[in-house]
Amino acid sequence: MAYQTVNPYTNEVVKTYDFATKEEIQESLATTHSLYKEWRNQPIADRAKILHKVADIFRQKEDELAKIATTDMGKLFKESKGEVELCALIADYFADHGEELLAPTPIATRATGAAEIEKQSTGVIMAVEPWNFPYYQIMRVFAPNFIVGNPMILKHASNTPGSAAAFQAAVEEAGAPKGSLINLFLDYDQVGDIISDPRVQGIALTGSKRGGQSVAKAAGESLKKNSMELGGTDAFIVLSDADVKKAVDLAWRARLYNAGQVCTSSKRFIVADNLYDDFLAQLKAKFAAVKPGDPMDPKTTLAPMNSKRAKDKLQAQVDQAVQAGAQVYYGNQPIDLPGQFLQPTILTNIDQKNPAYYEEMFGPIAQVYKVHSDEEAIELANDSELGLGGIVFSADPKHGKEVAKQIETGMVFVNTFLSSLPELPFGGVKGSGYGRELSSLGLMAFVNEKLILTAQAPDYTNGAGGLAVM
Repeated sequence: MAYQTVNPYTNEVVKTYDFATKEEIQESLATTHSLYKEWRNQPIADRAKILHKVADIFRQKEDELAKIATTDMGKLFKESKGEVELCALIADYFADHGEELLAPTPIATRATGAAEIEKQSTGVIMAVEPWNFPYYQIMRVFAPNFIVGNPMILKHASNTPGSAAAFQAAVEEAGAPKGSLINLFLDYDQVGDIISDPRVQGIALTGSKRGGQSVAKAAGESLKKNSMELGGTDAFIVLSDADVKKAVDLAWRARLYNAGQVCTSSKRFIVADNLYDDFLAQLKAKFAAVKPGDPMDPKTTLAPMNSKRAKDKLQAQVDQAVQAGAQVYYGNQPIDLPGQFLQPTILTNIDQKNPAYYEEMFGPIAQVYKVHSDEEAIELANDSELGLGGIVFSADPKHGKEVAKQIETGMVFVNTFLSSLPELPFGGVKGSGYGRELSSLGLMAFVNEKLILTAQAPDYTNGAGGLAVM
């Protein structure tokens, strides 16, 4: 598929981009690898200054960058602006804390000499990123690796090339050396070639399970460390003691933000039986009140989906779910607008034989389930091949936390949105992937934690009365 921006609201082809040539790929690998070697002798503080400038540029150009993202993939302009600000926060965080977090860690040991863990860069990182957060997905890999000293080659989604180009331009404007981040418009065979190149030492991917399996296989064949974030079917558990109005006010936003095209958005609403009917009625009212339209218009509250392909796929999933016995409680009607709109829809009566039970529905579709106990809610939430995030809602935060501890995901939020901040680790378990991004954990994703033990004089024993291991 060619790289092109097709405005999801107007269906206009804005711009098409050529695939990278073999020569451009080889030049990029040489440039990034050369920079990696140069950075090994450069103070972290020098890169921190540049990363702060990246944050400044994102803030200065917030409207310009937000408009590019909205044109690329259709999200509400105000949501795009929020994404740009989050990128600035991430850049500032790693600029502020990178040097401290990467400081050597002393180790108490019986060995003769002083032992410590040095945290060093490893080499060029290949990032394969999706369209739904076209700046944020890049920044949460770029910022920590820039501080560490790992240059980055980017393969972005084919429908958000404008955002990828704008990100690289912002990094260059900040004064980052050539090769800090190079965006290439690649096909998947070219991605495989780059992964196998010995100058590349790590691969970070956010995307589908199938894409993750393909990239992880290529990385494994070359023994390259990789991190995977592969989506989720996140549960939103409403416990029997919850305030329904408050739960719904959180639930509809969690489901419809970014037109529901979020890996960590709540997709399965698991509701205690005493609250089920009321929850459904109030959720329907919230869904019915949204206003589809131009995502640049501040009055619009429902954006189009990112592409016709994505809309058609989701509609096919809904149709298949209904054919398998699901009931449409609300929605599933056409929206009379030219863009790629899909009406927010509520599905009920989904059993384990229904394909929708295990599938991720990446768009404004809510599945609502009735349960009769906390134990049943937990069992249903965990009955998934995926395990990224989740929300638990309870009148008693302690009760909510006890349930949250039993959910098999990488993240659970109690009585609040599943939010992303630079100091909070992001990632999942099971089919949602492995590894973490953001926070101190994400900073260490592609770091060589190298032991250095320094004896003050030659010593040929192990310091504990035995022979050294040679």
